[in-house]
Amino acid sequence: MNLLAHALLASPDAELMLGSLIGDSVRGRIDPALPPNVRAGVALHRAIDAYTDSHADVAAARALFVPPFRRYAGILLDVWFDHLLARQWARFGADDLDVFSDRVRDLLAIHGELVPERMQGFVAYLGANGLPAAYRDVAAIGHALGGMSRRLKRANPLGEALPVLVALHAPLQDCFDAFFPALRNFADVERIRLTDSGR
Repeated sequence: MNLLAHALLASPDAELMLGSLIGDSVRGRIDPALPPNVRAGVALHRAIDAYTDSHADVAAARALFVPPFRRYAGILLDVWFDHLLARQWARFGADDLDVFSDRVRDLLAIHGELVPERMQGFVAYLGANGLPAAYRDVAAIGHALGGMSRRLKRANPLGEALPVLVALHAPLQDCFDAFFPALRNFADVERIRLTDSGR
């Protein structure tokens, strides 16, 4: 899953959300100096990614992509699922999407000292582009994929993937509708387990 989903699945606890938001940028062992719930948020992020990668509905969705996009199907699904989540936010989020998006950016700004250096540029990108709320717009997805394509060291087709995603919208929507409630149930249980074990 991508930024918006990770933030939602870790909410409402601010430290848990922060840990989940920085999860992709924390490599290896989680720093024991981080606050307990931030550490739990990083662990939650990793658990959500592992659950997603092993889920049958997600595997079926990855299989919809043909080469050369299949190799990057995990990245494409992460981004498109955030788009689908943003478009259906009223079903899943407690706050207005723009309010929640502001909260995400404020959280990263207020706790900038805990945000890994490799993520600092991305934090600035969020603010400049009105993310994650702007993920509801197809054009923002295309822009995000173009940026990802340029950041990868090897040649890749991510910058040309938006028409593929749009063409696959109906089956990917079906996959999301089947998968996301199950993921949310998993995250609810895992969030409680991780915060209880940190006490």
